[in-house]
Amino acid sequence: MSLWRRIADGLARDGACALVTVAEVAGSAPREVGARMIVRADGGLSGTIGGGTLEYEAIRWARAAMADGRSDLALRRVSLGPDLGQCCGGRVEVAIEAFSVKDLAEVSALAEREAMGGRFLTRRDPLTGQRKVAAVNADLPAAAFVQAEDGSVLEWFGASERPVWLFGAGHVGRAVVLALAPLPFAVTWIDSRADMFPGAMPGQLTCIAHDRPAELVDKAPDDAFILIMTHSHALDEDIAAAALGIGRFPYVGVIGSATKRARFVSRLGKRGVAPAAVAAMVCPVGAGGVSSKLPAAIAASIAVELLVKNEAANGETLSNQTLALGSGLRQ
Repeated sequence: MSLWRRIADGLARDGACALVTVAEVAGSAPREVGARMIVRADGGLSGTIGGGTLEYEAIRWARAAMADGRSDLALRRVSLGPDLGQCCGGRVEVAIEAFSVKDLAEVSALAEREAMGGRFLTRRDPLTGQRKVAAVNADLPAAAFVQAEDGSVLEWFGASERPVWLFGAGHVGRAVVLALAPLPFAVTWIDSRADMFPGAMPGQLTCIAHDRPAELVDKAPDDAFILIMTHSHALDEDIAAAALGIGRFPYVGVIGSATKRARFVSRLGKRGVAPAAVAAMVCPVGAGGVSSKLPAAIAASIAVELLVKNEAANGETLSNQTLALGSGLRQ
């Protein structure tokens, strides 16, 4: 969601708005660190921190902060079982940040930064309470909330969609586009037949009609997932050979069967694709256990597989990063 724009709109309309963020999690909890929810002065909501009693209480805390006219950051730590009667069993720290009309200029500036796209890191000064952009389009992990040693608060904002290059606009391709639409993926949809693309399509989608789709593979970014399901097995093979030959994509998947995989392994080897690259090819695609051939069922299975792959890839990126916190960040 356009978080800062919605907060700015809430301030302009009602004079107050609040941002609720999951700041810390220990054990089992409804949402992860960085999950956010906007609470308007009229009780309206955008986003969720997991529902249930925790969210109900967080809404109450946020509305109380706005009613008191506060414009600060408050941290509340709760044990979900003893304090709230929830069965999750974990502990959660929730950050409640209330905004008033005096914060409108700061919030509007962040909304403008957000509209530019990409991810950015903000630092909230422990003395003034002001939040400023500390890093832009850096190699940042998934949305997070970090309390630095100097008392400042660091948060990541902006879209974090994994690029998916989907080759094929047939029945399953259409179903996959719909399945991925509400998930953290930005899909580039490619087919040689321009008339196969539907008239109405979800956001975060780019459509490309090209006579030779395999020629476009090298234009995909290094972190893209390549998903191949065209109307032609020969074309599938060409695209797979190009993607695997480049060797820089974390996921290359081809729709099919065990028989199709065996044939592709043989043919790709004869085309000179390295054995290790061929072995990494995912074919058939989709999480195991789904036997239905309905396009929507296949798409749901593929969406689950991509979510698992994406979380694993993001986790590996995060584990390899060392962030300079607090004063180490240059503004």
